[in-house]
Amino acid sequence: MTSQQSYINDSNPELCDLICERIAATPQGRITFAEYMDLVLYHPQYGYYNGDRPPIGKQGDFITSSHWGADFAEVLGEQFVEMWQIIGKPHHFTIVEMGAGLGTFAVHLLQYLQRKYPDLFKVLEYIIVEISPILQAEQQQNLAKFKNIKWCNWDKIANNSIVGCFFSNELVDAFPVHQFVVKEGQIREIYVAADEEENKESGSKFIEVSDEISNSKIAEYFDLLEIDLSATVYADGYRSEVNLAALDWIKTVAEKLQRGYLLTIDYGHPAHRYYNPRRSEGTLQCYYRHRYHNNPYINVGRQDLTAHVNFTALEKQGEFCGLDVVGFTQQALFLMALGLGDRLASLSTNDAEVLDVATFLRRREALHRAIDPMGLGGFGVLVQSKGLREEEKGRILKGLMVPD
Repeated sequence: MTSQQSYINDSNPELCDLICERIAATPQGRITFAEYMDLVLYHPQYGYYNGDRPPIGKQGDFITSSHWGADFAEVLGEQFVEMWQIIGKPHHFTIVEMGAGLGTFAVHLLQYLQRKYPDLFKVLEYIIVEISPILQAEQQQNLAKFKNIKWCNWDKIANNSIVGCFFSNELVDAFPVHQFVVKEGQIREIYVAADEEENKESGSKFIEVSDEISNSKIAEYFDLLEIDLSATVYADGYRSEVNLAALDWIKTVAEKLQRGYLLTIDYGHPAHRYYNPRRSEGTLQCYYRHRYHNNPYINVGRQDLTAHVNFTALEKQGEFCGLDVVGFTQQALFLMALGLGDRLASLSTNDAEVLDVATFLRRREALHRAIDPMGLGGFGVLVQSKGLREEEKGRILKGLMVPD
């Protein structure tokens, strides 16, 4: 682990002490990086997502597609409508949004469906699964006017009960990951230990040590992907991540879904690109005040930690759990197929005459950002399904259609 940029260490001292106590309580004086990441992000009192301010939006550390305007939600709304139509317009259709941020996407989507597709809106139930009490409070305030919405944890959603679509946008990248390094052709897991002398340069209280893997599922993960890290193409010191939590998440969604779709939008790669020998330092990034670096041991509890998503793992685990792969594409292509290009064309010719200049420029920037291949447009979009009839499986979703 090396730091690309220098920062004053803005760590939460209470959280650092708690992590040190957790480390000291273990027989070997260390915890996995996944446990460390879980604590710094999700500790119920001091974790990043449970702090005293929302981490998302212009005042937070990052902005998602949802915060650039209503177009993102409205265009995706067209896909949800088609999903409802494909499975026969059931009299009860549920959208489950997992990790809804400030609720911005849900507000825009529900407003759009209520206005343009009242038949779907009448039969729609919107469920939000949110583990952060701070974000849930923001969501409830922003969505107070809607009566067809509720908040649930996973235990409150019965198995095989959801007819509709599970949806997430930039969720899986924030799941805690195990880190590993290849040494002499063997996988060695990276652990976090307390630095008794404390790093004078960064002020960090933590150091890394490597040893045998903590969980046999890590080796099974690479068997699932048919990736051989002992191959000579992986140089000594090759480093990356394993997201076991994502596999558990897919299993949970598959259990809850009776009939319909899972739509996952996030930044990431297929396995052959994720574990390309040239990608030798992994994908873990830290976000602090809209800047990024790669030192997870500073700004503890006050910065976001993310790792790219391995979409092949989601596909293979989904198949093992009964989910069919419907398609995988880039966000730019997905949104353009759903009509975002038409919105851009319309904005260029018509809206400029009726919108004030600031609003016009802001909306145009939002649309371009959503399809920028070097940014949000390069995100992956994975669609999986369960319980569809053969004729329904034969229907190609509009968002996955390749333009002529």
